[in-house]
Amino acid sequence: MQTNYKNWVPNGMISGFVGATLVTASASVALSFSNNSAVAKYLSYALGAASIAMTCGSAWCIYAHHQFSYHGKRKLSKHIIDGVAHYINVPDGGTCLDIGCGSGALTIAAAKTNPRAKCIGCDRWGIEYASFSKQLCENNAVAENIKNTEFVNGDATHLPFENESFDCVISNYVYHNIPGDKQNWLLETLRVLKKGGTFAIHDIMTKNRYGDMKQFIQILKNMGYEKVELMDTDNGLWMSSNEALLLGLRGSKLLYGKK
Repeated sequence: MQTNYKNWVPNGMISGFVGATLVTASASVALSFSNNSAVAKYLSYALGAASIAMTCGSAWCIYAHHQFSYHGKRKLSKHIIDGVAHYINVPDGGTCLDIGCGSGALTIAAAKTNPRAKCIGCDRWGIEYASFSKQLCENNAVAENIKNTEFVNGDATHLPFENESFDCVISNYVYHNIPGDKQNWLLETLRVLKKGGTFAIHDIMTKNRYGDMKQFIQILKNMGYEKVELMDTDNGLWMSSNEALLLGLRGSKLLYGKK
């Protein structure tokens, strides 16, 4: 069995852009030969412009898919996943929670850091990401021969766990997809972390999405957190600034520390 961590730019997105390119380009050409009316000409020009835009979209999708692919040369998504897992410390006999685990990649990466600990991946696997599932996560764990993982259904905004249940909490590119106050979702995540536990949360933490993160860090410190750091990951750590710009990942940051 081989792993299948999917791709952050799925094949369906590529197919959609390519299909739209062919349809708009064909319609533009057909209209240009249909008659000489002004309406037909303007509509042909509009469809031609749309086909150019769709062509650019197709090119971007193919480029991004190649960059993120676990089987490509760059393997950017794997590089990021392994990087996030590096920032937590799961103790022997301890438990780690990966929120929004998707295909299980980060859960499995964290489990590899300590085979004597247990890593739980949590996701609601909704229709928005229909190609991801609990079964897919379990299959990937089997393919990697990782036995210290478990995957459960759960909502990141209302986690089905008691306060201070886990020794570590982790997440990668999840909260920017969830409507609402991102700082509240961070607090909900940290609610289930034990005192003395470590956390590593990676996301696109731009101010318009997350608000004032410096203020949030101070809130955590006032709550007694031992260590709280916010690190840019889009300036050469896990991706170059040009890659981040091209791939829509500008503002990527890692919030990590110890409770």
